[in-house]
Amino acid sequence: MPQQAPATERAPERPPTPPAPPPTVQRPGERDARPGQPPSAGDRNQGDRNREQASPDRPPTRGEAERRQGEPDRRGEPDRPRLPPNAPLDQARPGVPPAMVAPRPATADELRARRMDDVRGSRTQSEEGGRTVIREGGRTIIRDGDRSIIRHDETSRFRADSRDVQVQRRGRETVSTIVRPGGVRIVNTLDDDGRLLRRSRFDARGRELVLIDNRRAARPGVRRYVDLPPPMLRIPRDRYIVAAGAVSAAVIYETLSAPPVDRIERPYALDEIRYSAGVRDRMRRVDIDTITFDTGSWAISADQTSKLDFIAQAMMQAIRANPAEVFLIEGHTDTVGSDIDNLSLSDRRAEEIAIVLTERFGVPPENLTTQGYGEQFPKVAVDGPERENRRVAVRRITPLLAGKGPAR
Repeated sequence: MPQQAPATERAPERPPTPPAPPPTVQRPGERDARPGQPPSAGDRNQGDRNREQASPDRPPTRGEAERRQGEPDRRGEPDRPRLPPNAPLDQARPGVPPAMVAPRPATADELRARRMDDVRGSRTQSEEGGRTVIREGGRTIIRDGDRSIIRHDETSRFRADSRDVQVQRRGRETVSTIVRPGGVRIVNTLDDDGRLLRRSRFDARGRELVLIDNRRAARPGVRRYVDLPPPMLRIPRDRYIVAAGAVSAAVIYETLSAPPVDRIERPYALDEIRYSAGVRDRMRRVDIDTITFDTGSWAISADQTSKLDFIAQAMMQAIRANPAEVFLIEGHTDTVGSDIDNLSLSDRRAEEIAIVLTERFGVPPENLTTQGYGEQFPKVAVDGPERENRRVAVRRITPLLAGKGPAR
């Protein structure tokens, strides 16, 4: 499509944020003052404090008020739907491990920094082997004929919960080892082009669990595009493509743990899955329509992160049942703006969702992989601004990597 103005996409109307409840500020060491009464002679005892903190009717602290901005008051409402009882989540509230602390909200300057306006100036372009190669801030965009793909090193997502990150050069490969408290190690092996070749998790005893083996796709002469016909659907379409904002946690879990909808002929390499729609479409997907982004930005505001709790619940449930589960997070845009801007923007939005799932909800980063598709796969066939085409989606790809599907 012809190049358009630099601005990417048109932002959807965002609902007004409800005002936060007035916070009650009580700093450590201060006495509790009640209206019309002088402060007490001494602090309350610890038991009284614990009871006050456990009470649902107490006023929120400043930090709680900030985290509640944009979230409706759910006191008095019935419990939200939970996952199937065969392996319930041991969490204080859906999707949030008790030990996790909500991340500090990004400042206005940090939010502005995550915009495409700052990316364009860093791009370089060259012709290599009959292909156009565009590099920008840790990402590589490759144009080969009528196909465009984007690739980036996902190692940076692993730093949040790591004790140490070691990077070594071994021949023509780069090996990144992420060491976690307790001795668990995640090892990512990349080739010269930054393509992930292999990802493994080693437990404290040194036992290896291979999550992704992409070496087949890196062999010379091997095509990474697989042409498959659309799958034969035997389920309702609204259970094949699920809108996260319209269903319960149980439906999301069912979608992200379901088997392929059609036969899987063989194991597929990660690149074959990433770059072949016919392969990916063998798996059901969840469209995360509860998250919106500002125009040209991939930042997720603090008031939106809690909307990922059902997605995180489903992933954690599946990973507990099978630690080798892998989920692909996909980014998509509409056709407003240049195709290169949209490809980069979609890839960064998919990565941002993965970061939030790990940092706020504790989803292991090694069980996630991300890929941007820009405007290539619209949900609604229309040229121009379309909210439904501006989306991030997730699907389970473990059966595709393993070559396991329903028999005919």
